[in-house]
Amino acid sequence: MKPAASIRFTKMHGLGNDYIYVDCFEQPCAARNWPAVCRAISDRHRGVGSDGLILICPPAGGAAADVRMEMYNADGSRGEMCGNGIRCVAKYAVRTGRAGPPSNNPTRIRVQTDCGISVIDVQAACERTAQARVEMGRPTLVPKEIPVDAPGDRCIRVPLEVGGERLTMTAVSMGNPHAVFFVHDVASVDLARLGPLIEHHRRFPRRVNAHFVQVAGRSEATMRTWERGAGATQACGSGACAVLVAGVLEGHLERAATLHLPGGDLKIEWPEDDASVFMTGPAEEVCTGEWPLA
Repeated sequence: MKPAASIRFTKMHGLGNDYIYVDCFEQPCAARNWPAVCRAISDRHRGVGSDGLILICPPAGGAAADVRMEMYNADGSRGEMCGNGIRCVAKYAVRTGRAGPPSNNPTRIRVQTDCGISVIDVQAACERTAQARVEMGRPTLVPKEIPVDAPGDRCIRVPLEVGGERLTMTAVSMGNPHAVFFVHDVASVDLARLGPLIEHHRRFPRRVNAHFVQVAGRSEATMRTWERGAGATQACGSGACAVLVAGVLEGHLERAATLHLPGGDLKIEWPEDDASVFMTGPAEEVCTGEWPLA
């Protein structure tokens, strides 16, 4: 009997935000039902277990990039950007020679995503781990472009009725939509109840990533995340960027801060010119394997 087809994968994580990565340079990846593959392989009881699936592909459309990143959330839906995921893509690309020599420190790599090209400096790379600084792009603040149903040219401290509670949100897009809620005690937030209600709230036509944040000082805050299509996650890199931007807009945070996430810390910077946000954090390979395809 002919053996079933399979795909080779690498599991990696950034602060516990884990994804399954498939190298589409080395194996044919066209014409597969990737949403279905993602749902099966991401299942933490019957699959490998992850927050989603990321394909590492050749650049498309003549883009001036080293690799292209195609991301799927655990529920099979497409995601535009993943800050933790893109660090892992960059680390993998450096180790496999898709970017400059691994001995260069840092090695600069350009990753094409659904929301543009990001430039990443991979530092202190070794076989399993690396530190990377990512240029995440300019935040989008216009409500209809985030998108969120809110009046005016920015969505700052806007009331949101959800689950019988009246919350106050600031909405930001980092290529994907985020709603940020500053609270006095982040540990007491019932994330499992409020997260899905916010994600699917009628004011977010493409759903949303929800973040609850407790400020410890002008350059430090703790956050918890309900990620669109994945649920509660250990970390969200694009979300940490959105939190810093929201903190600056609301007057809680300076333009450079350490954000504490359940999986660890990220350093986030938003320079005075209001241009790109920068994120620095780790990327780590966990294991490799093969997944059978039906």
